[in-house]
Amino acid sequence: MSSRIVPLVLYQEVAERIRQRIYSHDLKPGAWIDEQALAESFGISRTPLREALKVLNSEGLVVLKPRRGCFVAELTEQDLDEIFPVMALLEGRCAYDAVRKAKPQDLKRLDDIHAKLEKYATAGDIERYYEQNYIFHDAVQKLAGNLWLQKTVGDLRKFLKLLRGRQLYLTGRLQASLKEHRLIMAAFHNQNPAAAEKIMHDHLLAQRAALASYDAEENLRKEIKTRKR
Repeated sequence: MSSRIVPLVLYQEVAERIRQRIYSHDLKPGAWIDEQALAESFGISRTPLREALKVLNSEGLVVLKPRRGCFVAELTEQDLDEIFPVMALLEGRCAYDAVRKAKPQDLKRLDDIHAKLEKYATAGDIERYYEQNYIFHDAVQKLAGNLWLQKTVGDLRKFLKLLRGRQLYLTGRLQASLKEHRLIMAAFHNQNPAAAEKIMHDHLLAQRAALASYDAEENLRKEIKTRKR
């Protein structure tokens, strides 16, 4: 049997590039994917592109519709109402296990990440706060050391990344999120896994509530704007 490492096949690289375009909202939720334009921009034929889209379809990031084409997945209100409580349970467990296993160097890393959250929140830099928040949650998840839990959370987080943390644009949510993170860090330093689990659980549910409020405000603004025309 050959021990040579097989290089990344083309369609996998294409899938990753499209995945990042979806997460950055260059390809927005619900948008139709122009396969010909994408193939031309990548300098490839449509065959590896279509293979890449099949991969993303299996992940749930795009939807293939017969005779209509391919569309970026769009989370419904029901999806969000079902995903967030599950994430709250899972991430709460991650926090519980992470506190139990955390060593001084682990706390130092979390403190460093949290310091950046403080910095970006103070500056009102929502984009960087969102990115650093993702790093924080990922670090807690890895520190928990449960590969099955990590895989499950990781799979669900792919969908939540479609939101790009838009709940943080709700007035007051950025500072509320930071306060919740301060409580999580306090639970780590106090070596209180039960407290960390509850705070993290409630943190996720608070995100869902903020998202619902933000979307409601956006819909109201759109309705008012339409009436004025």
